[in-house]
Amino acid sequence: MTDESASRSEPTGPADRRWPRRVYGVGTEPDPRFTLANERTFLAWLRTALGLMVAAAAVKAFGTDGSEWAAVVLAVLAVGVAAEAFPRWSRNERALRLQLPLPSTPVAVVSAVGVVAAGVMIAVVVLI
Repeated sequence: MTDESASRSEPTGPADRRWPRRVYGVGTEPDPRFTLANERTFLAWLRTALGLMVAAAAVKAFGTDGSEWAAVVLAVLAVGVAAEAFPRWSRNERALRLQLPLPSTPVAVVSAVGVVAAGVMIAVVVLI
């Protein structure tokens, strides 16, 4: 076993109690800037989910008859984005620690398609 492979499988220290161990228990510490950037991205996903929730509530509250489906689409997207935020952070952080390429996510494409669909639904309802 080489020194590099040994350092990739050992925790960062005996006093390291960070959670989840699946993330922090492997690899080596990445540059803190990368870890902080990953955290900012995680928070951006949560802000996006909150924005989608607010948009769903606004469409439901102020929309015309027929715009309920747009509110449902936005609410489902909000839940999906929020549910994917932590697993995405975890996968990215683990990849950083193992010096692997960052994994892709279909959530970005699904979210974009959903927001476009909700926008089209709202536009159709408003124009009719």
